[in-house]
This record gives sequence, structure tokens and C-alpha cells, in this order.
Amino acid sequence: MSSVHHFHIPVMGLGFTVDSPIKVAKYGISSVVSIMDDQLLEDIRRRYSRELTIPYIAIHEDDDDSRAKRVEAYLNLLQYVVNREMRHLQSQDFVLDKDINQYFDLLPKDHPAARLYLMMKNAAGFKRLDLQEELRKHLVPGRTDVNIMTKVDKFNYSKSGEALGREYSDALAALRGFAKSKLEGGVVFSAGMNPALYSYMEEFDVFFPDENGAIKKPVILKVSDYRSALIQGKFLAKKGIWVSEFRIESGLNCGGHAFATDGLLAGPILDAFKEDRKELRDTLFHLCQEALEKKGVAKLPENSQPKITYQGGIGNAEENQFLMDYYQLDGTGWGSPFLLVPEATSVDEDTLQRLLQAKKSDFYLSHASPLGIPFNNLKNSSAEEQRISRIEKGRPGSPCYKKFLSFNTEFTEKPICTASRQYQDLKIKQHAKGEISEEEINGVLEKDCLCEGLSAPAILSGGEVPRRNLKAVTICPGPNLAYFKGVFSLKDMVDHIYGKVSLKLDAERPHVFVKELQLYMQHLKTEISKTVTENNKKQEAYLDKFRKNLFEGIDYYQGLVTVFAMDAVSGMEKIKYQLDHLKMELQELTPGLTK
Repeated sequence: MSSVHHFHIPVMGLGFTVDSPIKVAKYGISSVVSIMDDQLLEDIRRRYSRELTIPYIAIHEDDDDSRAKRVEAYLNLLQYVVNREMRHLQSQDFVLDKDINQYFDLLPKDHPAARLYLMMKNAAGFKRLDLQEELRKHLVPGRTDVNIMTKVDKFNYSKSGEALGREYSDALAALRGFAKSKLEGGVVFSAGMNPALYSYMEEFDVFFPDENGAIKKPVILKVSDYRSALIQGKFLAKKGIWVSEFRIESGLNCGGHAFATDGLLAGPILDAFKEDRKELRDTLFHLCQEALEKKGVAKLPENSQPKITYQGGIGNAEENQFLMDYYQLDGTGWGSPFLLVPEATSVDEDTLQRLLQAKKSDFYLSHASPLGIPFNNLKNSSAEEQRISRIEKGRPGSPCYKKFLSFNTEFTEKPICTASRQYQDLKIKQHAKGEISEEEINGVLEKDCLCEGLSAPAILSGGEVPRRNLKAVTICPGPNLAYFKGVFSLKDMVDHIYGKVSLKLDAERPHVFVKELQLYMQHLKTEISKTVTENNKKQEAYLDKFRKNLFEGIDYYQGLVTVFAMDAVSGMEKIKYQLDHLKMELQELTPGLTK
């Protein structure tokens, strides 16, 4: 399904976009839902079933294959509601305050339906009615995609404590629920390659072309660079799985978990995709066709092309259009700014106010994630307040109910979570015996429960209380959100993306490329400080590579700066100054590294 919009709303946390399709798909806007928390999906399904008077039969945790069944049931609900909303839209008259007008008002100016809509508004009589009927043919829902974070894939156990088969692991069960559902969307894999998960896709026909060459449930890979796209794409292609889209995400200028590259910046990465796009397509296409032929199933159409999109830190229409035009992208992703749009995402009122009151310094890269991956966090969130309060009360750590991030076997045979009270209590005892340092125990206590914190806002914003009254909210905005202040309507934000209006952003906001470079400079400083204490030769070699990539990235931007889309010459001069300054800082930062 092709979208009428040039942008999509990426997945945010477990709950912030869990019901976004119900809110925005009727306007042709695509969004992504996390399907990792089946308990949350069940709670939201129950709520919407009640609100929309849809029959509801509970799926209990003890039911056979409950995780996959819950995922399937929730996605079926989403598809049903979106279909119902579109039927309702089709039946509406073009009178003021109707959603059908909003649909066409939100379209980019150059869309054929937008021009037709303008003609209709200026027409009268039968001509007007004819144009209205023509417009109804253009009503297409936004796509609902699902996200599976490949690293969140713990093994599960039966009630008697026996390990269940591989197909019952978290990621594979979620995939099975998606594959069996009626949802007309794709699956976004993020956080790198999971061979078992990718291989499991071969079990389902929906990931292969049908007799017409169409793929019912396309595969989308979120990647950090070209090399990752090629490696993962080839792995899948050899199994006959075609990657329909590569979503390039900034390593650090994004929300949620941050997967820093070795100093490779967004501009050079996008350039590599632009230059090698044909080679990427041809390599994957031929491998995929060969695999499909061996399987004896339908092959891909000869004109198959993977889409290339970018997300991470985009802040205005000029940046968005420059990225689209210069790198020949098929679309962009706008995430964190939509946290300030209640019509599009689920953010509880308390968290929304905390976002509005937050200072730039409150947006930071933390070590809160039990996965051991840097995690974008907010210092004034209710989850941070709760974590600190528990430490002060001598009860650090979280009760661990959902166990999605239970991977540590340091003390136990069955994995536990490093944010759990059980694990942190055991580490505190080690510290008391002098077995670990003060720095190590502080690192342990920084871990927080993401399972409860990232799902709570979806429950709270719906006027309900989360299970076990765990109301503290973890929010994971990208650094770009620090420059947006205010609560916006859906039309405000979409018009801002397309340049129809310009939201007032913080005047200090740097260009998307400059901001990412600043974040990588800060990351380099952190890595250098580790090397000073560790005296690690391998780490020094890594830093050499990192520094070299940053220098090459700055040189690339300095050569590109004259073609950046800018409002004024002053903006261009500001970028030139910032790049020169960052280059000097980089030269002074690491004089001891290998030249």
C-alpha cells in the first residue's frame, strides 16, 4: 500500500504509538506500533472494545500461545477500527468540521488530490458534487506497521518451569501473531540482525510474493548504515524474503535506544545509499529471485525497488525537503515532535507537562536500559523520580512482572533483569563486601524498568490505571524535542512538516546534521574518558577510526553546506561557523591518538 504522505510516525516506546493508527490512519498517515508488550496490547484492546462496543473475549496469560494470540487479536482490532473509520469517512459530506475535509487539508500541496480538493472548494452545483465523488476515490488509509526490536527475544517457560520451544520466544511469538493477523501492514525490524527470527519468517506465506508478485506483509529494516543494510538484506534475500524498505535512523539523534555508529554521520551514510542504491537493489533482487525459484513460489516483479527513508532529528520543512530532494528519499520519519500532538500519540497529561517544562539539559543519553544500550531519557520524568526515591528509601530496583528484558544469569540459572530489585539487591551485597567498586554499583542503580514505564502512558492517557498501580512514566524523546515547546494540533504539525506553516522553534536549534555531529562529539569525549582509565589498545584503535570518520564527515558537510536548504544566508554562515568550530574542537580533543 502506498501512502499519500511523505512522512510516517515511527514507533515510540511501548505505548506512545500503540494506538496511533486509530488516531491518524484515517487521515492517510502511516504509523508504527510496538508489539513487544502483549499485556499492554491486551489492556488497550479491552479498553477500545468497551469504548467502541466491539465484542471482547479476554486472552489470559496462562492460555496456550497467549502472547501470539494477544498480538493477533490486537492487530485485528486495529485493522477493524481503521476500516470502520474509512467507511465512515467515505460516507461524510464535505461540510465544515468533518474529518473528510481534514483528510484533504493535511495533504502536501503538490499531491493531485490536494489540487482537486482546492478545485472542488471553488466549484459550485453539479461540478462541485462531481469533484466530491472523484475525491472519495482518493481516500486511502495510512499504513499500520508493527515493530519488533530484535534484541528483545527472551526464552519463555511453562507454568511448571520447563523451557518452551524456540518458537515461543518473545520475538518469534510476536512475529507469529502479526503473520496470522488480518493487519494490512509491514513489520519493522530494529536493533540489528536476529538470525532465528529472520529464519522463522520462512514459515509464513505472507512474507513471500503471491501469484501477482504482491507481498501481503512487507519487511522493513531499520538500519544505521549501508553495510548493515547490505548484510541483513542479503541474509533475508537468500531465504526469499524481500526488504521493501530500509529506514535509516540516526545513531544518536533519535529517540529510544541509541545505536551509535563508529563516527559515521547521517550525511555520508545517506550519500552511500544514494550512490549505491542500484547496486543494493540488484544484489538483493537477484539473490531473492534465486531463492524464490528454488522454493518453487512466485517471483518478484522486475520493477521491484526497496524504498529508502530517513528518520532522526528532522525539525523543519526546509530540512525535510532537502533530505528528500538531495538524497532522493522516498520519505522521512518524524517521531519525537509528535509526542506533543495528543491527536496522534498517547502521552498522559502529567508527562506532557513535564516535557513542556523540561530544560535542554533534561534531555540526556542515559544508561537506564537493562539491555546495556545507551537510552535517551528525561531527567524530570516521573520514572526517574521513582527510581531515585527507591534508592533513597533503601529499596532500589523495580518489581519485575513483565520480564521482557530478563537476560542476566550472573546470579541465577533462569535469566533476570538488571533493573529488578532482585538483581540490584544482590549487587549491593557484592558492593558491601568490597567485591565491586562505587562506580560499578552506581551504574547498576541507574538501570530502570522500561517495561512498565514505557507502557504506562498509554493506559494513563486513556483514563485508566496501569496494573499493580505502576503509574511512573519513562519517556524516551530524541534530543530534537528540546527545541519544540507547546502542545500542537495534528494539522499544526503536519503543516509544519510540509512548510505550510512554521512552528516557532527554539532559536538555538542547530541544523539536523550539525546537531548529530555535536552529539557524536559528546559521545567521543565519553569514550575517550573510558580509554584514559582502561588503557585499552583495542579501544584506542576504535577511537582512531571514530575520529577519522568524524573528520571525513565534517569535510563532507563543509563541501555540501552551499546546497543546504536554508531560510537565509545568515543560516548558511552559522552552519559554516559551527562546522569550523567543531573541526577545531575535534583536532584539539584527541592529540594523543594516532595521526
